[in-house]
Amino acid sequence: MPSRLPSLLCGAALCLTLPPQTLLAQSPQTPAPAPDFPPIAPRLELQDGDTFVFLGDSITHQCLYTQYVEDFCYTRYPNKRIHFHNAGVSGDSARHALERFEEDVAAYKPKAVSILLGMNDGRYRPFDQAIFDTYQAGMTALLDRISATGALAIPITPTMHDARAARLASKAEEPRDTFYNGVLSLFGSWLREMAFQRGLGFVDMYSPLNQITLEQRRSDPRWTMIKDAVHPGPVGQFVMAAALVGDAFPKSEVGSITLQLLSGSWSASSPNAQVTDVSGGSTPAFTVTYPSLPWVVPPDAAEGYQLVHAGHRMSVEKFAVQNLPPGTYLVKVDGTEIGTWNESALARGIETGEIPATPQYQQALQVAQINKRRNEEAYRPLRNEFSQLKARRKKIETSPAGPERLKLEAELETWRSGMRERVQALRTKARELEDEIYRVNQPKPRRYEILPTQP
Repeated sequence: MPSRLPSLLCGAALCLTLPPQTLLAQSPQTPAPAPDFPPIAPRLELQDGDTFVFLGDSITHQCLYTQYVEDFCYTRYPNKRIHFHNAGVSGDSARHALERFEEDVAAYKPKAVSILLGMNDGRYRPFDQAIFDTYQAGMTALLDRISATGALAIPITPTMHDARAARLASKAEEPRDTFYNGVLSLFGSWLREMAFQRGLGFVDMYSPLNQITLEQRRSDPRWTMIKDAVHPGPVGQFVMAAALVGDAFPKSEVGSITLQLLSGSWSASSPNAQVTDVSGGSTPAFTVTYPSLPWVVPPDAAEGYQLVHAGHRMSVEKFAVQNLPPGTYLVKVDGTEIGTWNESALARGIETGEIPATPQYQQALQVAQINKRRNEEAYRPLRNEFSQLKARRKKIETSPAGPERLKLEAELETWRSGMRERVQALRTKARELEDEIYRVNQPKPRRYEILPTQP
């Protein structure tokens, strides 16, 4: 190998012959100071009287993930009257959301606004820079508008596009179905960066939908939560709800209790539940009032609840009984048998939040069923009104100037008057069902008995 010494010596000699100002010009510049970044917003602490708005497209218009988040709040915060407004419209992009922002978002004076858009913004095509630029401009404007109202914006990634589901249904379109899930990932990555630059929280729905699908297809290659490739069903929508609750709301639990036999008598301790009337000889009985109810959703979303282990992660309701003699024990709550466990399992603790036989589970399920009615009978029809409004506006936009367009505009004004009355009636119905929810969701004292299965 030829020696590099001559060339190195030449380079050194050249440096020695350069004037000092040239050497200074070639020396490294002082790095610019690092920019200041705002801290990320804390998790959302909703207070009594606050309103939360879900802004989105058809996936929000389905009134499912929104419903399950509402169920969480209705059961976890029974002493806070929290109001929810679904502002999803099928087919919407960020541009459409901006058009109805004042009437459908700002008018509700929200404490927080979640934003789930992007599926339509990408226009179901491989990546296109001009389309991406339009999405960025629209989302930036939305974030600015929300900030101007004083509300906290909670950006959410676009959800998963399930290409395999489209292929299984023989509705695949190429190259869309090869690329579109990746396009949505890019949109979500950009949105995350914008959220962090603004100091906002952020919700990732894209990753859990994709990851759970991957895991389930290890055993069932045809498994999907998104049968039409775009709109998750109840199972997928619960996965989305769990992502929103997990990323945006404070970590909390229903309550935990530990009972111990000490010096011949039973004592109870709990960081957050009220335990009274502790009694018993070799086995205890006690009354507990938890501060909230377990998070329970309608049966069609139960698989999603299990897939994300929501009971263990987000709805911990647990009791433990220590120092029991070896054996098997029957547990009753308010006289209802909820299961049998041995002394080791009882010492580790039993999570009762997912046991349908418990009275508190049935109470929480009643809350979820009332809220399902609220969404199906009031909020989905309300969202349909806004969907029709968009369709009428689009018809006017695409009509040529002239008498026909003037006629359509006049018809819209008449229809809008009726729409306002219908929306107000639906909002009244939603509020009446909300009143019913707050009558049902108040925690009650529950009497537990631990009994040996054999005398």
